[in-house]
Amino acid sequence: MSDAPKSAWEIALEKLNRQDKERGEGAPAALTPAQKEAIAEARRRFQAGVAEGEILHQASLRKAGDDPEALAKVEEEYRIDRQRLEDQRDREIARVRAGGGGKPGKKKK
Repeated sequence: MSDAPKSAWEIALEKLNRQDKERGEGAPAALTPAQKEAIAEARRRFQAGVAEGEILHQASLRKAGDDPEALAKVEEEYRIDRQRLEDQRDREIARVRAGGGGKPGKKKK
């Protein structure tokens, strides 16, 4: 074993692993190819949504001009929208990992 000090990342990872063991959770099960594809699709949809949101955000910033209150409102709305998208993506990925499939209502061909 190395005598080099551990990074904050390594310490945090060890702590999380220790907490998982205490809760009785093991390593995540291996994903099937279909699950991997569903997760990749969820991430692609998320990236598309973020790109669309970024374009709309830039347009809103230009429209707000130099008004500090309007700029603050635009930034807050963008932050909320981005968080909503991230939450949706994370829920969908968790559903796929749990074996529930991809996006609700969307059928595979």
